[in-house]
Amino acid sequence: MHDLDLSSLLPIVKQHPYPLLFATVSGAHLYGFPSPDSDIDLRGVHLLTADDLFGLDPAEATVERSLDDGRELDLVTHDAGKFFSLLLKRNGYVLEQLYSPLVVQALPEHAELKELAAGCITRHHVHHYLGFARGQWTLALKSSPPRVKPMLYVFRVLLTGIHLMRTGQVEANLVTLNETFGLPYIVALVERKLTGPENGVLEGAEMEQLEAEYHRLTSELEQAGAASSLPDAPTARAALNDLLIRLRRAYSL
Repeated sequence: MHDLDLSSLLPIVKQHPYPLLFATVSGAHLYGFPSPDSDIDLRGVHLLTADDLFGLDPAEATVERSLDDGRELDLVTHDAGKFFSLLLKRNGYVLEQLYSPLVVQALPEHAELKELAAGCITRHHVHHYLGFARGQWTLALKSSPPRVKPMLYVFRVLLTGIHLMRTGQVEANLVTLNETFGLPYIVALVERKLTGPENGVLEGAEMEQLEAEYHRLTSELEQAGAASSLPDAPTARAALNDLLIRLRRAYSL
């Protein structure tokens, strides 16, 4: 595992034009298989100022910045209002960003938001992970020869989805997930990704096994969604609305 010095990212997020509710690391570092040359994906939530909220000029509901301080960094944040709306939909991306343990900066309300977001997780998040996995599989097949990195993304998505449907808990780290699933080929793929370049390739014989596993785990995800005891709809809308108002009053005026 390539350790990431989170404190070294603090000067980057402090350059953000708006107050940040939180900034976390996503991507390969969160998923547990960063290569030595992996990009750093920073994600978070910002709070628009009163002038932005009430003025005529369009507010930056989403801020995107590509940075380079000797490392390639990608910073994307959503305003709290947009982020909270996304939480109320079957959006696994924002859940993973919120629950990332790789926290660079956070206000005290970050902890409250994580508690409330548990009331946003529903059985219908299965559709996000099924669609996400299909998209990743399609991308993986476009490479010739196939590469290790896209394949790891496929299985990370599938295992995260299955785990979420069964437990209601968001876990995006493939290494941690595989402690439960115990899939030997995951161990081998992660090892190759950790020790090799971003574009490491797969042999033809490997793809037959991985394709069979893709279909097996997709079916397992569908079954986990059908059997899930998670609710059909979010229950946290009112509480999120209250938190958003308090955040606006505290940090936007």
